[in-house]
Amino acid sequence: MIEIETLPVKDVIPGFHGRFVHTQHSTLGFWEVDKGSALPVHSHLHEQITEVREGEFELTFNGESRIYTPGMIAVIPPHVEHSGTALTDCKLLDIFLPVREDYRGL
Repeated sequence: MIEIETLPVKDVIPGFHGRFVHTQHSTLGFWEVDKGSALPVHSHLHEQITEVREGEFELTFNGESRIYTPGMIAVIPPHVEHSGTALTDCKLLDIFLPVREDYRGL
């Protein structure tokens, strides 16, 4: 059993505070994001599934920007450039396949 609140917090980029669970095949990132924090344009080899749990997050990928609110899910294919901005304080869940080895070492 894992209790999210007991996991250490890692500040990956300014305003993005994450707690991570790594399985054999995936990484789960539980994020608290400060209002106004920006995720710069980037891509990675991982498929990414993002759920907004609290707040409003503007996410851009495939040439389209959309505001995501609680309960909305985005599926970002591997190697697709994406970016985002927290319009409010947010809580997000990211699921990455395969494992984010770069997050394992944080």
